[in-house]
Amino acid sequence: MSIDGDVEQRRPSRADFVFLARLPGIGTHTVAKLLERADWPQGWLAALPSRLAAPVRLWCERPASSPLHQQVMTDLAWHAPEQGRHLLTPADADWPVMLALLPDPPIALWALGRRSLLEQPMLAIVGARKASPAGMTYAHDLAAELVSRGWSVASGLALGIDAAAHQGALNAALRLEADAYPAPPSSLAVLGCGVDVTYPAQHHQLRLRLLESGGLLLSEHPPGTGAHARHFPRRNRLITGLSHGVLVVEATLRSGSLVSARLAMEQNREVFALPGRIDDIASSGCLELIRQGATLVRDVDDMLAELSHLMPTEQRRPLASPRGVVDSPSTPRVSSSRSVPTGARGNALPENLPLLEGDRPVAETSPVPAPLCYLSAMPLALDQLVELSGTHVSVLSMQLLELELEGRVVQAPGGWKRL
Repeated sequence: MSIDGDVEQRRPSRADFVFLARLPGIGTHTVAKLLERADWPQGWLAALPSRLAAPVRLWCERPASSPLHQQVMTDLAWHAPEQGRHLLTPADADWPVMLALLPDPPIALWALGRRSLLEQPMLAIVGARKASPAGMTYAHDLAAELVSRGWSVASGLALGIDAAAHQGALNAALRLEADAYPAPPSSLAVLGCGVDVTYPAQHHQLRLRLLESGGLLLSEHPPGTGAHARHFPRRNRLITGLSHGVLVVEATLRSGSLVSARLAMEQNREVFALPGRIDDIASSGCLELIRQGATLVRDVDDMLAELSHLMPTEQRRPLASPRGVVDSPSTPRVSSSRSVPTGARGNALPENLPLLEGDRPVAETSPVPAPLCYLSAMPLALDQLVELSGTHVSVLSMQLLELELEGRVVQAPGGWKRL
């Protein structure tokens, strides 16, 4: 189509979203900002830097001439619901409404398995990879009980607690009576690789069992994408974002599970923690979460008491208003100020929108992440770090989360400090 003159404004189509997901240099923060505040395609072209506007213009005017055309067509052809292969974009009517509450929702999602699982009430269970036998048992049994009570269970298919939670959910799903649950709850695995990639390799059989038992594999990375360390912090935001609450089972103070818990808090989700001995390092993270206000969990009833208003057995899909704000008795209410990055609402869209640092692949950014240039052994508040670095707060927060997982920074009283 020509984009000169008066052209009917619209949201990007499914093919447009797949193109954007494949376009190097553009990412979720930029796309979310433009979707909310600029018309496609004219508004986008005016806001994007020239190095991104040029390939977008080519795609809009002559898509067959775009270098990404064949890849986009391949991605679209991968969508085969009758074979359990699904490609989801914000242009689709069945796009998960919970993702509308994230400041940086994915541009596209690839799914393998039973897609309708995304319409069911979900709780996430996360925890240590090197879990104790007791922790594995608790994760398994709590997941099984949740499924028996009508809740699906989300996790990341990692070793340890994740695997135990998936196993417990699948075991319980097999015992459900078909008449009681025409669309039975099961287990969702959100991956840091393509849905056709097995990672870790030890979970080949668990992956197959999940697919055979009505579960779902989900990823924002296209098929064929290998696992990479930088994918996992961003995967965690989807685990928590698709869930009404998150249970942490065994975590040290520097565990990635605490990062997931903080993401859940920022997303206004319920956070639960399983307590343990005060002298057990594997319980130190959970105890800290409880100290900060997470709900202490002794059994499933402790969680469901906090979520009783969601009425999971009715299996109702929340409705979204045109602005993407959830307005349903089956979904937690979230303040609109939390649904977008700080400062994103109420301001005019700047011309020639700069590419946010968090939208670039890690390998393409500076060898020294921005926060490390300003942090020392003395804690520095986040707002001061934003002012010093000139980095968008949502991007800076993601960089800090990734550095925290790497053990290079830590959050302390008064702010962040370098280790």
